[in-house]
Amino acid sequence: MNHFNFKILRKDKNTQARAGQILSPHGEVNTPAFMPVGTQAAVKTLSSEDLKEVGAEMILGNAYHLYLRPGDKLIYKAGGLHKFINWKRPILSDSGGYQIFSLNPLAKVKEEGVRFQSHLDGSYHFFTPEKVIEIQHFLGADIIMCLDECVPYPSTYEFAKRSVDFTQRWAIKCTEEHQKNDFGEKFGYPQALFAIVQGSTYPDLRERAAKSLVKLDFSGYAIGGLSVGEPKNTTFELTELVNQILPEDKLRYLMGVGTPVDIIEAVGRGVDMFDCVLPTRNARNGCVFTRFGKLPLRNSEFISDFSPIDPKCGCATCKNYTRAYLRHLINSQEITGLRLASIHSLHFYQSLMEDIRKAIMEGVFEKWKKKFLKEYGIFEEETSEEKRIENHFHK
Repeated sequence: MNHFNFKILRKDKNTQARAGQILSPHGEVNTPAFMPVGTQAAVKTLSSEDLKEVGAEMILGNAYHLYLRPGDKLIYKAGGLHKFINWKRPILSDSGGYQIFSLNPLAKVKEEGVRFQSHLDGSYHFFTPEKVIEIQHFLGADIIMCLDECVPYPSTYEFAKRSVDFTQRWAIKCTEEHQKNDFGEKFGYPQALFAIVQGSTYPDLRERAAKSLVKLDFSGYAIGGLSVGEPKNTTFELTELVNQILPEDKLRYLMGVGTPVDIIEAVGRGVDMFDCVLPTRNARNGCVFTRFGKLPLRNSEFISDFSPIDPKCGCATCKNYTRAYLRHLINSQEITGLRLASIHSLHFYQSLMEDIRKAIMEGVFEKWKKKFLKEYGIFEEETSEEKRIENHFHK
C-alpha cells in the first residue's frame, strides 16, 4: 500500500489536535481536511473547476447513489470516477450504509447484508459487504469504506450491540474481499480501505468496536453514527473516547460533521477528516457561512446592501458580487444564486481548515480557537471552554 500514506507534521501541545498530510494516488491532502459532498458524482450546482478554485483537495462520492444511477459498471467503463467527473485530485467513496437506512426505513438487515428498495424506481437490491467493496473497486476512489450499519438516535442497547456485531463481521469480509481483488487495483493503483466505528451513544460499545477494528489494521478509521440527533457533548465525549483507542499514526475521520464550531471542537479531540452537506445545503437555501457567523441572504435587510458577503474573503463570489444581487438571485430562485452562495460557503470552509492547520503548525491552536469563536459571534472571550460548549449546544 505504498501509494497511500499518512504522516503527522505537528501535534498541538495543549489538545489532541494534529496537522498532517495524506499521500494518495491522486495527490496530497493536508489535514485536518474538509471534503465537499458530491453524493451523485457532483457537488450540487458546482463544477469540478469550481471545487478546485475554492481549494478543495478531496471530495466525497457515494457508492449507494452511484450504484443505482448511473451504475458502477458504467463509471468503470468511463475510466473510473475521477475521469467520469473530471476530478484529478483524491476522492473518498462512502459505502452507502447510511443512505440504505436513511432512505429505506423498511430495509431488511441480516448477517449476510442488507436488502433495500431503491428510492428511485422501487426495485430491490441486496448489499453484501463483498458487493459494496466490488462497487467501490469499479468506482476507483482513493479511499473506500467498509459496509456498516448506522443506527438512529435514540437506539436501544440491544439494537446498537447487534449493529456493532454486524459492522465488525462485515469489516472482516470487506477486508478479505479487498485483499482477494488486489486492493482494488483496477486503475493502476491500490485503494485504501477504512473501517467505521459504530456503537450509538454507548461508550462500552464504542470502545469494543474500536478495539476490534484496530486489530484488523485498516489504512484509516471513521467514526460513524454520530451527529444524528444526540446531544453535542455526547458527540464529543464519544469522539474523544474512540480517538484514544485508534492508532495515532492512522487517519481519523468523523463522518457527517458539521458546523464550523463542530469541526474546531473535533479537531481538538484528534480528528483529521470531515465531510458534511451543511455548507452547500444551507447555501442553496440562502444562508451562507462567514467568519462572523451565518448570514441569511434572503432577509430584507440586504435589499440595497451593495457590499460583498465578506470584504476580506477571497472567493470569486465576494470578489465580484454584492449581497443585494445574491439576495435577488436567491429570492428569484435563480440557479446562479445557489451556485454563487455555494462557492462562498465552501471557500469559507476550506479557508477555515487552512487556518486550523496553520494554527496547529505554529503551536497556537488554542489561542486561535478563542479568537475565532469570539469573532464568530457565539461566545464571550472570557467564557470557559466547558461553558462555551454548553451555552452553544443548548440554546
